[in-house]
Amino acid sequence: MRGIFVLAEHRRGELRDITLEMLSKGRELAKKIDAELVAVLLGHDTENFAKELSTQVGKVLVVNDIRLKDFNAEVYQRVLSSLIMKYKPLLTLIGHTSFGVDLAPALAVELVIPLATDCIDLGFEDRRLFVTRQMYGGKVNVHVSLHEAESYLVTVRQAAFKAEKGEPLGGEIIRVESPLSGNLETKRLIEYVEPPVGEVDITKAEVIVSVGRGIKDEKNLPLFKELAQALKGEIGCSRPIVDKGWLPKDRQVGFSGKTVKPKVYIAIGISGAFQHTFGMKNSELIVAINKDQKAPIFRVADYGIVGDLFKVIPALTDKINELKQSAS
Repeated sequence: MRGIFVLAEHRRGELRDITLEMLSKGRELAKKIDAELVAVLLGHDTENFAKELSTQVGKVLVVNDIRLKDFNAEVYQRVLSSLIMKYKPLLTLIGHTSFGVDLAPALAVELVIPLATDCIDLGFEDRRLFVTRQMYGGKVNVHVSLHEAESYLVTVRQAAFKAEKGEPLGGEIIRVESPLSGNLETKRLIEYVEPPVGEVDITKAEVIVSVGRGIKDEKNLPLFKELAQALKGEIGCSRPIVDKGWLPKDRQVGFSGKTVKPKVYIAIGISGAFQHTFGMKNSELIVAINKDQKAPIFRVADYGIVGDLFKVIPALTDKINELKQSAS
């Protein structure tokens, strides 16, 4: 049985969300083509990750080596190429992150296998791999096939798939001896440099009230902040609001901002261009408020209100406050 490899990405003691997102898609693909889903875990002292991953896959291949403690594309490439040549998976999924962008191209060249990058969907048709990518700044989706091969390599865009856990599988944890040897000092990690902490981390908010150019003027912001306060949420925004200087960059949701997954996301006066919906489409509940009934935001919304937001928002805020008072 051919396998589907998912490279587990972790950093500073935490599994990245992209790992769980790829496992969700990998599980779907494995079921369709009768393949085995395999997590590949490279690192040092990662037993806790191995146990967590084993509940979601058929097997976990673990390579434990102090030289894998921190990500290094050249070192990871040596190990991952060795595993791919040994186990010959049909498909290997890597996150389209700073890690994956550094690792995947050189790995594909070394193994001489087809590579598709920054994919938002993928699937097999008659054992041939098809992927969906975006072009022209997200205005066009292209569905393309890779030439037929024994093995494929794909990098997956972050937040392209929901991180959904399936039925516990109790997968086997297989410890593989590290193939690393010799001098590996061509590149090494010196330090992690974290971006400056902003006023608030909206990625941790359970409710986000997000505003776009439809609010017309900065002086109208308090109206929407009041709604966010009533819902015990945070205010977010689309890029035009940041470009105008009305809200700081750490409040921006979208391709060039933050990717969020709150329980409730309320989009107010936001048209819904791909660059914005990319960052919020996996929210549990999306409510869109816009006077243009043809606005693209309604395509991703669970509920939509077509109307004047300067009439809708005060009425909505008043009703929420009324319900809160009656419940107290």
